[in-house]
Amino acid sequence: MSRAMVLAASVRVVGRMLVPALAVLAVSCGSGEAVDPLVVGAQQPAQSRVLAEIYAQALARTGTAVRVEPGLGDRREVLDALAAGTVTVAPDHNGALLADLNAGADAETVEVVTEELNGSLPQDTVTSDPADGTDFEPRVLVTTATAEQRGFGSVGDLVKQCSGLTAGTAAVPGLLDLPAVAARISGCEFTAIQQFADPAELRHALVDGRIQVAVLGGPVEFLPGGTDGLTVLADSGDAIRAQNPVAVLRRGVLDERQAEKLNYVAGELTTGELAALVLRVRDEGADPADLARSWLDAHGL
Repeated sequence: MSRAMVLAASVRVVGRMLVPALAVLAVSCGSGEAVDPLVVGAQQPAQSRVLAEIYAQALARTGTAVRVEPGLGDRREVLDALAAGTVTVAPDHNGALLADLNAGADAETVEVVTEELNGSLPQDTVTSDPADGTDFEPRVLVTTATAEQRGFGSVGDLVKQCSGLTAGTAAVPGLLDLPAVAARISGCEFTAIQQFADPAELRHALVDGRIQVAVLGGPVEFLPGGTDGLTVLADSGDAIRAQNPVAVLRRGVLDERQAEKLNYVAGELTTGELAALVLRVRDEGADPADLARSWLDAHGL
């Protein structure tokens, strides 16, 4: 082989070696110039931290650089951060968010709350689909004896007879903040309403007969002692405002694939699963990031 042929062959080999090297360099340069990671904000409650990790890791699985910003303050601080662009995504409840944005809104069902919320959000903010399989609205309970004596099978039955009854309410530690209007029962005016420090005290007051109706600020999974001897009154959807998790988003930042991923998450979330995750973080000190990873894996997300 002539010296010219050897030289040409060597050039071709070096050229083939340089192509992938240059490709890697281009990717590296591109990565170095990548946009800042999307920020998912989390408030202090365990539920907020769990949902923030689920949203963040779901987005990361689309190839997006994401980080969680913990320790945000109240809902107003979250909305301000979204408006300023320092946060891109944050978890909330549709009904509670609507109550803060539009105190006069008259909406209870998931569909109507969603419609009212979309019309009440700041212009730079939108939401994902509500997790309609995750029902975190307040639960109304009476003793089984009271239910039998008064014929209470639903919240609608209670509304017809709530005059003359004393009710008690209690928030659930670890859940996203629900304003007082979120626990209202449309069409029901109790003789008196007592506020209790926690769900355990609320349950004791109901069992002891100090109150006739208990309004728990979340699902019964958060009621210590369970529901033995108690009846949970079913709501047809028009007496108590819906409280479903939603991802609140800065408008125009997520692309179609990223937004779709959050909607897939909403479609997979359930009341029981989310409650179990929140309890593990709140009561056992479990790492929200680990729980989110396991949940996403289990649901193929």
